[in-house]
Amino acid sequence: MPVMPDTWIRQMATEAGMIEPFVERQHREGVISYGLSSYGYDARVAADFKIFTDVDNAIVDPKNFAENSFVTRTGDIIIPPNSFALAHTVEYFRIPRDVLVVCLGKSTYARCGIIVNVTPLEPEWEGQVTIEISNTTPLPARIYANEGICQFLFFQGASPCEVSYADRAGKYMSQRGVTTPRL
Repeated sequence: MPVMPDTWIRQMATEAGMIEPFVERQHREGVISYGLSSYGYDARVAADFKIFTDVDNAIVDPKNFAENSFVTRTGDIIIPPNSFALAHTVEYFRIPRDVLVVCLGKSTYARCGIIVNVTPLEPEWEGQVTIEISNTTPLPARIYANEGICQFLFFQGASPCEVSYADRAGKYMSQRGVTTPRL
């Protein structure tokens, strides 16, 4: 299962709409980098955030998610110490049937104790990616909207899968914006 290079990512983005909007080259001056890299694509975090809070003493329950578990903010944000936020990518992804996509956090944030988690993007999934951002430090942490947050790596399978995410009508298909847990 090879990791796909920049030439393949560019072709799939421009000809098949795999990434929209697609940024042809890395943007780095004065920002946390984003755009096409050698073997991946550095995505941007959009300006919509849901920051977890305990103001209402809500319990985080994936089977019964309470909307009062978080506050909604727009623009650059501060994640409180040892806290967590949900966000989404600026980019909309359409994953080919023979591809699995894995995401890793950007080193700039990782070196500040900010951990980014995204579950794999499965074959034929599409949507804006919901991003989980953890501040593991005892200090408040700033997250910059519309700048790089994570890198997606594209792995092509030896053959297309038998059943794709679209085939089984996955519950997070075609999501836009921050998508909270669904059962």
